[in-house]
Amino acid sequence: MSWIFTVVIGGIVGWLASIIMKTNAQMGLIANVLVGIAGSALGFWLAGLVGINAAGGLLRFAVAIGGAALLIFILRRLGVFR
Repeated sequence: MSWIFTVVIGGIVGWLASIIMKTNAQMGLIANVLVGIAGSALGFWLAGLVGINAAGGLLRFAVAIGGAALLIFILRRLGVFR
């Protein structure tokens, strides 16, 4: 059940990050889920490095979306998204 929850939340996070970064038209469902999951991991790793403890639900969601947006930015600079 936790895998299903991870995929659903990852899809939502990836979708919201793609809207923020204006790559929504270029990304499909699978890309949104993958970017959401990987970007969330990136965001929580970076938040831990700078000492941010994302304990609350809203802060955790914001860190996840920020990490996914950062991942989209990195992928755009690498030429994956134009």
